[in-house]
Amino acid sequence: MLPVQSDCRDICKVLVCLTHSRSLPKGLQLHAYVIKLGFEALPLVCHHFINFYSKTNLPHSSHKLFDSFPHKSATTWSSVISAFAQNDLPHLALRFFRRMLRHGLLPDDHTLPTASKSCAALSSLPIAHSLHALALKTANHFDVFVGSSLVDMYAKCGEINLARKVFDEMPHKNVVSWSGLIYGYSQLGLHEEALNHFKCALEQDCDIRVNDFTLSSVLRVCSASTLFELGKQVHGLCFKTSFDSSCFVASSLISLYSKCGVVEGAYKVFEEVKVRNLGMWNAMLIACAQHAHTGKTFELFEEMGSVGVKPNFITFLCLLYACSHAGLVERGKHYFKLMKEHGIEPGSQHHATMVDLLGRAGKLDEAVRVIEEMPMEPTESVWGALLTGCRIHGNTDLASFVADRVFEMGAVSSGINVLLSNAYAAAGRWEEAARARKMLRDQGIKKETGLSWVEEGNRIHTFAAGDRSHGKTKEIYEKLEDLGEKLAKAGYVADTSFVLKEVDGDEKSQTIRYHSERLAIAFGLITFPEERPIRVMKNLRVCGDCHTAIKFISKCTGRVIIVRDNNRFHRFEEGKCTCGDYW
Repeated sequence: MLPVQSDCRDICKVLVCLTHSRSLPKGLQLHAYVIKLGFEALPLVCHHFINFYSKTNLPHSSHKLFDSFPHKSATTWSSVISAFAQNDLPHLALRFFRRMLRHGLLPDDHTLPTASKSCAALSSLPIAHSLHALALKTANHFDVFVGSSLVDMYAKCGEINLARKVFDEMPHKNVVSWSGLIYGYSQLGLHEEALNHFKCALEQDCDIRVNDFTLSSVLRVCSASTLFELGKQVHGLCFKTSFDSSCFVASSLISLYSKCGVVEGAYKVFEEVKVRNLGMWNAMLIACAQHAHTGKTFELFEEMGSVGVKPNFITFLCLLYACSHAGLVERGKHYFKLMKEHGIEPGSQHHATMVDLLGRAGKLDEAVRVIEEMPMEPTESVWGALLTGCRIHGNTDLASFVADRVFEMGAVSSGINVLLSNAYAAAGRWEEAARARKMLRDQGIKKETGLSWVEEGNRIHTFAAGDRSHGKTKEIYEKLEDLGEKLAKAGYVADTSFVLKEVDGDEKSQTIRYHSERLAIAFGLITFPEERPIRVMKNLRVCGDCHTAIKFISKCTGRVIIVRDNNRFHRFEEGKCTCGDYW
């Protein structure tokens, strides 16, 4: 036990040290000693103990101490509200904030940001409006901490225009206000705005020093937009500012390298950070699963357990995903059952992944049973997974049954309607396929255009099927003609069954030859040096014939080609794909 003087200030100093070190046993001893001395009723001591219990993840002990204290000051109220907010109890934080107001105490630059943080956690726009009005009434909105918290609050409530309005009206801005706005834009998919504001933060505000939250938000934008070159520059900034060891930044970096097709970079980031949180482990698990490093996914899960990291629902989603794309049915069933042993109830996403696993493996009856036994109503994702299984195995009767269930749901996304249409078309049932597409038109929904893109420096080159708008169109098509001859000599024969239109054979051959991913690959072949892998991103699933063709292209050219479709990565090298033709 540390030597403690029977003086209030010395006790508080020792308690601050114990709070920083999160030393609960010694803190409890000190609390007992304070009670013996009769100091527990002193406001300053009470405030420090409420904070201590909050930081040691015992918010209800903070609550109990607060209730037992007879003379509650503004600081005491602020401490207990912070205790709830910091321990993910936003409802309690806001309830005590209201109690404080009823006791006649006005909010200040400490309690308002805490209440705003709790409101952001709940994404409650009505409460957000009330807190903003209160800040205006008490003239706290000019305070940089209050203003920053309001920006962050509106951004997390999805009201980016209100966040921007508060931001523009702030006389002074700090890293929190800039970060909140950048995060808000990134969450809404407004990537260009997010990057522009990040650039402004660095250029206009010389006093602003980015933090791990800012960098993590920007890296998420780079990941979502597959801006690999820019992402590498941001990684350099992370290293320069020593935030590369932050778990939040490291998780975003793993996601960046993985989504841009450079899984080796993700492994390197993971290995360089020695203290890892659950988010980092999950980021690496999904990276391995998406890149078909199935064995490594299972190894990492075992390693997690050996170092005492408890899995959550995302962890098991990664494991089920890995099993689904490797056809490991029994292992998938094992992990599905293991969830309950860890106290995690499978959600709709877990059920959808199990249906996908069974459907891809041809166990459609089992997939139907999983749906029938779901404790919640099947979602669009669940029916979509079953439709995918029906399409793969040509079971149009079951697809029709699924269609009836989908129609009962009312409005659904274009993707599931297209799955239904494709299932009919693959079976040659063109009337039913046309009816499904008519439904899309009647609802005013357009099928998403298939696009593929390649990054060259800081430029993105985007292609659609049969596209002739690119500046190098002539060279691209000449390259495809040249490849066509080489592929034919190597034994490639186009599989026109993947053209789901009622047209003649020659037209089908021409259609499939100029799919967007082939145009992107041809551009890569004429642009990038031989030692550089060609990385192609695609917004839809790669078709079976293109998958076969790209294997031949990698064999004939000796190039490494990495294609990311809307579900996973395919690494083609020497005529083989990492998916093992199971995807």
